[in-house]
Amino acid sequence: MTRESESGFPIEPLYTEVAPDLQERLGRPGEYPFTRGVYPSMYTGRPWTMRQYAGFGTAKESNERYRMLVANGTGGLSVAFDLPTQMGYDSDDTISHGEVGKVGVAIDSLEDMRVLFDSIPLDQVSTSMTINAPAAVLLLMYQLVAEENGISGDKITGTIQNDVLKEYIARGTYIYPPAHSLRLITNIFEYCRTEIPKWNTISISGYHMAEAGASPTQEIAFTLADGIEYVRAAVETGQDVDDFAPRLAFFFVSRTTILEEVAKFRAARRIWADVMKNQFGAKDPKSQMLRFHTQTAGVQLTAQQPEVNLVRVAVQGLAAVLGGTQSLHTNSFDEAIALPTAKAATLALRTQQVLAYETDVTATVDPFAGSYVVEAMTDEVEKGARELMAKVEELGGAVAAIETGFQKSEIEKSAYAIAQGIDSGERIVVGLNKFQAAQEERYEPLRVDPQIEVDQRGRLKELRAQRDQVAVDTALDALKKAAVGSENVLYPMKDALRAMATVGEVCGALREVWGVYTPQEFF
Repeated sequence: MTRESESGFPIEPLYTEVAPDLQERLGRPGEYPFTRGVYPSMYTGRPWTMRQYAGFGTAKESNERYRMLVANGTGGLSVAFDLPTQMGYDSDDTISHGEVGKVGVAIDSLEDMRVLFDSIPLDQVSTSMTINAPAAVLLLMYQLVAEENGISGDKITGTIQNDVLKEYIARGTYIYPPAHSLRLITNIFEYCRTEIPKWNTISISGYHMAEAGASPTQEIAFTLADGIEYVRAAVETGQDVDDFAPRLAFFFVSRTTILEEVAKFRAARRIWADVMKNQFGAKDPKSQMLRFHTQTAGVQLTAQQPEVNLVRVAVQGLAAVLGGTQSLHTNSFDEAIALPTAKAATLALRTQQVLAYETDVTATVDPFAGSYVVEAMTDEVEKGARELMAKVEELGGAVAAIETGFQKSEIEKSAYAIAQGIDSGERIVVGLNKFQAAQEERYEPLRVDPQIEVDQRGRLKELRAQRDQVAVDTALDALKKAAVGSENVLYPMKDALRAMATVGEVCGALREVWGVYTPQEFF
């Protein structure tokens, strides 16, 4: 019986042939087209960066979790922000009520950022921040904290997600219209090249599209199409592709379907290398490399029998490693219920450590190279992704396609098919629609104290009473003036943050000039 992959192509029971030009198409690890990995030695030299995603409640609570993770061996931090911060609102804004500190840490001001990274060696730990529309604001706060600790911009490393296009498609935490969002992103590219040269300026993300229901083929097609839009926008501002492209990064999901996930990662590298070399004329091999972070699939975790998620996460993490990821976050087993407990977060990190130090997957580069099934699936995923990317281009590019609802519609169709499969029992989810427990064990989740919102409001009130309001107003006016013109807005933005302007005030100043994005309704 022939099964279908997540993207809809057949998985044959037996593969007996490999294309005669296989070696030429694959190349060597660390060489164009990077199918076999972006570095020659991959994990045989050292393992991937174990970058655990965390953040909840107050900056102080999140700082305690970060210090625990660092003490337990994590090599990189990944910051989760609460929804008000992600949307550019302060904790005392009316719209923030009930959401402060809930799905991430509440950051309102430079003072919060100081607390968040207290006693964290910012010149030794790489930090990723899952922030999009206000990405520039949080990056500048991070730089200011580093500078206050005697660490210059050229010494800090990390990534800001900064991928607003996928917000219009699948997630919704956008602020400004696409044209202004693209300007802000290209301003970040320019700023970081001079001021923070080791920083990855964007993490072009398929993860959230996958969580919304995108198939592996859709995930890389729409992600790479967004990447093309960002590169095109930067080139149109006069930037040379080899000046900014080496700092572009990507972010993908890793599902339990190991073979297709490995094929997906390999196909994505091959497509991106071709696009950068042949479409944009990138000459630097680093510009052609698709470097990516992976997170295991939160959408595949279940609240039923949550300990089974430990197995799912291990399988998903293995798929990411076999696919050649540069960094990895493994989800905690209790995330389908609530924010992870400290025990669950530690177990998630231990999962990566077992993969890195107790298995032999780090002993060789691209272990599945030459596998009949994986090579065939890599070709299938590449073909399907290129077809979807061509459709996006026919519509005028990623932004134009977003305005027609194309990507969103395609993802919704895929999500509906998945839901139908689970409901019918054709797609088995252990503990959910098969192998259920007669009685579920009671599990006590981590809860966020509502007092956090009260405390954050108090901190903001005290901050506004103590700061130099004239200096804040002057700096915000300078930011608005830059936003009206064509200069890089990050320089006046940094001055405003140094003067203790808040996240909401800085984002609000840009809202006054640029407006906000209102999505179209599609029927």
